[in-house]
Amino acid sequence: MSDNIILGAGIAGISAGYHGKKAGTESVIYEKDGDWGGLCGNFSIDGFRFDRFVHFSFAPDESDKKLFAGSHGMHEHVPFPSNYYHGCWLRHPAQNNLAPLPSSEKVDIIADFIARPQKAAQDIARYDEWLRVQYGNYFAEHFPFAYTRKYWGVEASELETKWVGVRMYSPDIRQVLQGSYETQDECFYFAKKMLYPRKGGFRSILNVCREGLDIRLNKKAVHIDVKRREVTFADGSGAGYDRLISTLPLPEIVTMLDNVPQAVREAASGLHHTCGYQVSLGFRRPDVAKYLWFYIYDEDIPPARVYSPNLKSPDNVPDGCSSLQAEVFYDNRSAVPPAEEVLEKTVTSMIGMGLFDKKDIAVCDIRFEPYANITFTPDIYEKRAVVLHYLESLGIKSIGRFGKWDYKWTHQAFADGKEIA
Repeated sequence: MSDNIILGAGIAGISAGYHGKKAGTESVIYEKDGDWGGLCGNFSIDGFRFDRFVHFSFAPDESDKKLFAGSHGMHEHVPFPSNYYHGCWLRHPAQNNLAPLPSSEKVDIIADFIARPQKAAQDIARYDEWLRVQYGNYFAEHFPFAYTRKYWGVEASELETKWVGVRMYSPDIRQVLQGSYETQDECFYFAKKMLYPRKGGFRSILNVCREGLDIRLNKKAVHIDVKRREVTFADGSGAGYDRLISTLPLPEIVTMLDNVPQAVREAASGLHHTCGYQVSLGFRRPDVAKYLWFYIYDEDIPPARVYSPNLKSPDNVPDGCSSLQAEVFYDNRSAVPPAEEVLEKTVTSMIGMGLFDKKDIAVCDIRFEPYANITFTPDIYEKRAVVLHYLESLGIKSIGRFGKWDYKWTHQAFADGKEIA
């Protein structure tokens, strides 16, 4: 029997193992995949490296920054993403960078911005209303309403507002007017510096932490017997524990337990999230990527976001090459199209945007992730509290983005592991 069993070798699980070891507690980490890192992991094809979904670090804690930098250090980026909207490229955030738009559309946006309803943010419960109050009807309907359908897979009216926080910028009228005449050079992003490892992809921020940890791969948990304090894995093996720490998604871990109350099962099944494809493209020429990342508002183009691995770090591509990685999201309750269909439409659409020619493509890959982001429906807080309280009553500590069922950045998931240790 191990003192600690940790389910999941992503950032929260590795952090729990690392900080537990520093405190004198040994753990065994069981990971269902054939490699460590979870959604912070990566894969390589013909010298092109791609992360599993896209990450940067903007950890505020200095000790975490030093730990993440490891021996190779970090590239420092000022976040100047872009936006693609009906053939126009607008600097981010689009709401106060309207200059490339036709005059008639700018007038509609600004007029509605001035006439937008006045209401205190704390009095707004629905995301669609919050968007109208922040930006006016025209901008809300043509930009974030469309993006919500692409990124969250639902209508803005189906989301609540507590998750927004600092994630979306709210300009004043002077900034809207200034940005309608000229490109603004100021960085309006909520994090003014974004860090990315010089070598090894994003998961190398965990290189120091994972050293010496007992990580066992290809061990998918399928059953948890809390009375016998034992975890059973898909390969038929089992392991006993004194303390169990889980980073598994709440809807999944509930299915691994016996005699779960109906109220808990219903709460877990009522938690919504997105899933999605990653379309990863490597190119034979060095200049395909123009932006660190960009958003796409056109709903006939599948990706919501596109990142450039080679701009994050040149170590991610062979010499003389470049790369893009597109994210296509769906609500977990909706039908997901076949990978081949999504791949073809994504590549064709990006060629149509003028990003590259088909002959430039050296690597073309698509992969599906069953969990991408937590969806903040109005009942999320009540339902996740029911599940987390139940797990706590069984002695199971649940951490991380999907274990806490929260919109956690990587440093926040890392802090979860530190706290539990």
